[in-house]
Amino acid sequence: MPDKAREKPTRKTGAAHFLAAAGYSLGGARRLWREAAFRQELLGLAVVLGLFLLVGASAGQVLGLLILGLFVLVIEALNTALEEIVDHLSPDWSEFARHAKDLGSFAVMCALVATGLYAAWVVLL
Repeated sequence: MPDKAREKPTRKTGAAHFLAAAGYSLGGARRLWREAAFRQELLGLAVVLGLFLLVGASAGQVLGLLILGLFVLVIEALNTALEEIVDHLSPDWSEFARHAKDLGSFAVMCALVATGLYAAWVVLL
């Protein structure tokens, strides 16, 4: 039996839009939590934050770390979204799927390297 056609939801405005957007964001966070890489990145951020506090990093340096850490999580979320789309479009192995996933992984790696270089600069200099 075919699925019933879904009606387009009505567009929310004002406070209802804000609450709906917050719900979508929480749903995204719940989905991202299932990714081991996301949990490892959060743990790494917590460890480096602890190291920053241990070496007496300034408030500005801690803020810089938090901004870069959020940047890593943003890229990880986008990479996970890309993988979801690619897996849907290409359930079997394909060259396009490999390229898309490799590019997403490279973006995450660049963000991690940038954060690592910043952390090393703060801790070692």
